Amino acid sequence: MPKRLRTGLLRTLKAAGLFDRVLASNWRRSRLLILCYHSIALDDENQWRPAQFLTPARLRERFEVLKRGGYRVLHLGEGLDRLQREDLPPRSVVLTFDDGTYDFYELVYPLLEEYQFPATVYQTTHYCSRRIPIFSLICSYMLWRKRHALLPATPSIGVTQDTLVADVGAREAVLQQIISFTDQHHFSSEQKNDLAAELARVLGLNYPELLMRRIAQLMTPEEIAQLSAAGIKFELHTHRHRTPRDRDLFVREIEDNRRALEEMTGVRPAHFCYPSGDYDLKFLPWLAQNGVASATTCEGGLASVTSQPLLLPRFIDTTGQTELDFESWLTGVGALLSSGTNASGLKRMFGTASHR
Repeated sequence: MPKRLRTGLLRTLKAAGLFDRVLASNWRRSRLLILCYHSIALDDENQWRPAQFLTPARLRERFEVLKRGGYRVLHLGEGLDRLQREDLPPRSVVLTFDDGTYDFYELVYPLLEEYQFPATVYQTTHYCSRRIPIFSLICSYMLWRKRHALLPATPSIGVTQDTLVADVGAREAVLQQIISFTDQHHFSSEQKNDLAAELARVLGLNYPELLMRRIAQLMTPEEIAQLSAAGIKFELHTHRHRTPRDRDLFVREIEDNRRALEEMTGVRPAHFCYPSGDYDLKFLPWLAQNGVASATTCEGGLASVTSQPLLLPRFIDTTGQTELDFESWLTGVGALLSSGTNASGLKRMFGTASHR
């Protein structure tokens, strides 16, 4: 449905009282909304990747909606346990944050403390102890920052001809050239970082300043340990942010990720999130055999007692989601519309306040 039409429909349904009726229903009470966030902009990253980054102000607005609406924010493990026991409190919500970038430590955790909300971080770990940016992300960000410039041919970084990087396609093509160059030469993470510094020099950017601001960097082991001791839950997201289809490689990702998190937090993680929402049904037995109790996807929906625990849906909150969109998912209306229920169906289902 086009966004303009969907917005008009949501306004009509809210004005007609459907938001309140769905929210008060047994149907909503028996379901858990798992909210998904990725990163919060330390600077202008929300303009670079609006589907990945929110501004701190927008996240505060979301937390205000949760507070004003009386939503019960639960830890992931508690929420899933209570879902299976069928004793969820009304308006149950879980907050999850993917990847574990530095902005969570700097910007998100203080807000969580202020609002007294629990949260889960699905933490990838390969870059945690390296204190350098994630290579592909920092290169992409720098190309975007200098999108009005001409990138000259620079064989030392794999760029073979002068390239205007004004549009997304051109930047992506250059990024793939650079990544392929490092793959062909089997660069280590540290060598990739040196190449990123060279790209910054060619583009006229101050790379030490980007390092200092922690753009595209993960939290350090010390920061993760600190937040874990303060009550933040850290769960599995693979070590290298990838989901290979080979069983041994996939299991290695889980084992390396789990080992790193246990060393940082002293807690054995049992929940998992598919990186970039990339999953395959063949993963399910591999996860179960390795002690993973739940796995979340990037597919929209509310979790119910009948949901496959290793394919749990979430609502991905992005810059493009309005407060009305957000509220519709909190109530459950957004999930029902996305599943194909129309306005007439909603009125039939929730004509009174206690439908299951």
